[in-house]
Amino acid sequence: MIPDDDFIQSDQVPGPSKEEIRCLVMCKAMITSDDVVVDVGCGSGGFTVESAQLAKKVIALDKNPEAIKITSKNIKKYDLEEKVQLIKGDALKVIEKLDFIDVFLVGGSSGDLSQIISKGIEKLTPNGRIVITSILLETRVEAVQTLKNMGLSPEVVEVTIAKGKIIQRGTMMMGRNPITIIYSVKK
Repeated sequence: MIPDDDFIQSDQVPGPSKEEIRCLVMCKAMITSDDVVVDVGCGSGGFTVESAQLAKKVIALDKNPEAIKITSKNIKKYDLEEKVQLIKGDALKVIEKLDFIDVFLVGGSSGDLSQIISKGIEKLTPNGRIVITSILLETRVEAVQTLKNMGLSPEVVEVTIAKGKIIQRGTMMMGRNPITIIYSVKK
């Protein structure tokens, strides 16, 4: 995994998701070199870059022009331009036009989570994986319920990471915000 500080960042764009969270998401996504990955709400491109190092192709979406700009810089920094298609636009409209995909990552939904999940699942190949990250409790509940309604069996993991900070007397553990990872496989 790429260290957090190695990503180009902006105060106007969230992310990247912390290194340990990216590691777990990549593990749950089970990305192979033949996979086509879609990253909805790509933000600063943390999942996009990590996915592109593994997959055949990544389609990264965000409606925020600043997010597209920062993700583009990170893609270039890691020489992944050939593997990533970056699209600024409404996720629902973009997903509708896509062919089948193998991995569907959802990190941002702008309030359209259920529809984004539903459209994404329609595009998933058999054995395709969906992974949703959430900070908000309401997003967790909506994601799990939508996956169940679509006939999938979601698994849920809540992760709380603490990193050591060296202080004069020793090492103090500093907690980060808990993140929930919701994932499932389309049968």
